[in-house]
Amino acid sequence: MDCPECGSDTIVFAVEPDLREFLPGEEPGAALCPRCLSVRPVTEPPDSAPDFAPLGDAFPSKTDAAVPMALLLGLVSSLALYRTEIAALLERVERAGVDPLLVLDRLDDDPSIESEVDLARRRHQLEQLL
Repeated sequence: MDCPECGSDTIVFAVEPDLREFLPGEEPGAALCPRCLSVRPVTEPPDSAPDFAPLGDAFPSKTDAAVPMALLLGLVSSLALYRTEIAALLERVERAGVDPLLVLDRLDDDPSIESEVDLARRRHQLEQLL
């Protein structure tokens, strides 16, 4: 599945029911673009575990941290609108043993990622939420 923003191949994954509230719409899955970091709902996600390897070592490999981190990337552009949801996702990623702010730093440092969101600026703002 290609990203509608930049045309790159996306990482498509299922979103467990208790995380679907963080995804716009009623779809059971999402697609994350490893190039521009856009996230959008998907109606037919695969049953298999997602492979976040295209994001490199910067991104968590375990699903319990990777899926909430991916959903966080989808909301971070609207910090004012999704403040509560973002705080809940940050906490969930941390409970899974991953530092979400470090993930943002690493994604920001990756030359292959061209996010429309200023990750360094968002990281600073998210730090104040914690």
